Amino acid sequence: MHPLFSLRNSLAGLGLCAAAGLAQAQDTLTLYGVADMYAEGIWGGGGRISRLQSGGLSGSRLGFRGRENLGGGLDADFVLETGLNMDEGTYGQNAIFGRQAYVGWGYEPFGRVMLGRQYSSLYRLSDEFSVWSNLSNGPSSAVVGGFGGYEPVRGSSDSATGNGGPARLNNSVRYESPVWAGFRFGVQGGFGEVANDTGGNRVADAYVRYAQGPVAISAAMLDDKGGSVTPDAHRRSWIVGGTYSFGSLRLKGAYLDVDDRTPANQDGSGWWLGADYRLGVSLVKIQYVVNKPRYIDNARTEGLGVGYEYSLSKRTTLYTGLTYFRNQEGAGLGRASFSIPTGVTSTTDNDLTQWIGGMRFTF
Repeated sequence: MHPLFSLRNSLAGLGLCAAAGLAQAQDTLTLYGVADMYAEGIWGGGGRISRLQSGGLSGSRLGFRGRENLGGGLDADFVLETGLNMDEGTYGQNAIFGRQAYVGWGYEPFGRVMLGRQYSSLYRLSDEFSVWSNLSNGPSSAVVGGFGGYEPVRGSSDSATGNGGPARLNNSVRYESPVWAGFRFGVQGGFGEVANDTGGNRVADAYVRYAQGPVAISAAMLDDKGGSVTPDAHRRSWIVGGTYSFGSLRLKGAYLDVDDRTPANQDGSGWWLGADYRLGVSLVKIQYVVNKPRYIDNARTEGLGVGYEYSLSKRTTLYTGLTYFRNQEGAGLGRASFSIPTGVTSTTDNDLTQWIGGMRFTF
């Protein structure tokens, strides 16, 4: 063989090896994100307000995800994800990696274990089984919950969003089983990290899920105790939800209940039912949601909304929506958009109408 031909073959081989190594590196380390902004108008009995908001379809974020195949069915992974308030250029969740920050490892026959700041099962279900997800606009599942301002996270002073319990658990350990004939279950515990009170100050979380063909059903329970730090704090929340698909039509719904075992006894429940239909690049959706605290009279909130999404590409989506919220006089200004701007409602008229229009870009 001619020496020059041999040299060319060697250089080509090195190039292929380098390309394979680069591809492997790209497979194990991913930079991803969502940039989502929308305009919002709210009209009520006391006035109106217009503003720009972040996260109309998905919470804006920037994240890093990695996974390494360790061989023999064993792998390791991590996620670092920061929430972004696009309208102000600030961090979400008051933390650098406030959305998620965990490491994990898995062995195919036995499931996965993850350590760090992670979503609670209750929060993940309220997202999956809601046509409007659990964001702060429209008739979303975020309208349900927040009874008595219940939003603690054990292990720190950070707060989570509503939905009847913590959205994320700090200092948590989660186990998720493999899928057996469509069934999967998981358990999670958030350590309060209080000396001599390991079992008192903590969050316990469990879920079970079945998904087969067009059907998916899940249930979750979350138990939160304050222990010696706040001995009266004890709340138990549970949720059950499901979805069913008929071709391009999907039905989604869930019921959530909060059992407040503190002396204040601020119990409550809520439910939602929605549907969406995809026709090519268009998605039409509708949802009805109800929130009902049980510890106060005339505190019911109802929301009915319609929405439309248009996919300009795989990454870019335009969207709009219109929602009417009917709030009884004791509804605490309702739960629309989490908090109602001052001056929009009045003592005699708490009802609200909300319009949104925005764009989401994913990468």
